Amino acid sequence: MTFTLQIEDLALSRGGRRLFSGLSLRMEPGQACAITGANGSGKTSLLRAVAGLCAVDSGRIAFGDADPASAQASSLHLLGHLDGLKASRTASEELAFWTGWQGGTPSAMAAAVRRLDLYRLLDLEVRRLSAGQRRRLALARLLSAPRPLWLLDEPLSPLDARWRAEAQEIMAGHLSGGGLILAAVHDPLPLAALALEITA
Repeated sequence: MTFTLQIEDLALSRGGRRLFSGLSLRMEPGQACAITGANGSGKTSLLRAVAGLCAVDSGRIAFGDADPASAQASSLHLLGHLDGLKASRTASEELAFWTGWQGGTPSAMAAAVRRLDLYRLLDLEVRRLSAGQRRRLALARLLSAPRPLWLLDEPLSPLDARWRAEAQEIMAGHLSGGGLILAAVHDPLPLAALALEITA
């Protein structure tokens, strides 16, 4: 897996207010980066910009030599703070939908279910899951359809100690395979990471 991320002199606004400017970052395969900053500083907006979901004022986001639109469509996962799960589907239906839509396989989905101990939850509607269970289901999407760049918004916040430790191992495994992780956090990431602080 050879995938890089370059952010050069980026400026971003939201609701007519400039969040930040002059932001630059370069990430190589196997690297993680923790984005920190006060609430409202633009951490989530930066993740969305990298994913191609919001426009930037100026600057450049590049993925090595790959076409940006193609990379955003097929080479990254965005795991937002609210998980992006449809409440009326069962956990099984939701995971199967995301696995198929993102190009994963049934065997990869089964492995993700085992890894995150989701068997007993598969027949439950997503609305009936706790916040921690929903986050485990969302994390399963990362494993069921592997992609090199993970954009994570507070990935550990709803998890208990057991599942924080498992998430740490999952993230470390992704990095060891040459993947990249760009994460917006308040608490430190539980692994070695570059630091990117967004200040007003």
